[in-house]
Amino acid sequence: MSLGLLGRKIGMTQINSEEGQRLAVTAVEVGPCLIMQKKTVEKDGYAALKLAFGSRKPKKTPKALKTTFDKLKSTPRRYIREFRIASEELGKFEEGKEIQLQDLFAVGQMIDVAGTTKGRGFTGVVKKWGMKGNRRTHGTHEFFRHGGSIGTRTWPGNVHKGKKMGGHYGTDRVTIKNLRVYQVLADRNVLLVQGALPGAGNGLLEIHPATHGKK
Repeated sequence: MSLGLLGRKIGMTQINSEEGQRLAVTAVEVGPCLIMQKKTVEKDGYAALKLAFGSRKPKKTPKALKTTFDKLKSTPRRYIREFRIASEELGKFEEGKEIQLQDLFAVGQMIDVAGTTKGRGFTGVVKKWGMKGNRRTHGTHEFFRHGGSIGTRTWPGNVHKGKKMGGHYGTDRVTIKNLRVYQVLADRNVLLVQGALPGAGNGLLEIHPATHGKK
């Protein structure tokens, strides 16, 4: 339960470190995030901040949502998410204000990043589950990448639930833990994170301070 920010994945690049190592980093546009609402235990049953990120055309914004942004004297934002925090920390924030990248993250900090993985459509068992496939030798015909038998003989006479078979692959919510912040470009609202992040370019990401591992 910690405050995070919303961001947009820009893409990956490589950087030479001071030790002479070539590092793969992901550039993420993080914030600024508008504080739309403060939720309290007395009124809502839990403490949280509702944050908005990105840009949205006013003519494509629902009227009720546009009215909310007008009251906050802000332009419409595209993404809206809630971040639960401790009740004692609500007093530090004010509705209508923005949280900047440098307010939460610093160089060397460990973070957790959540996002939606790339969609890969309908795939077979070899690509989806990493199965070996059949041997490519004499006597094998058109069964090189099949999943094999799925039957259970006479009893119970059906396929067990959870059987690994071909199907839709991707578009899952994934959290990558304990990634290191390599560089903070505050003037551009860009965070350089060491390693790969889930999702395609321009995908929405949620960035939190790490909850496990070394701080």
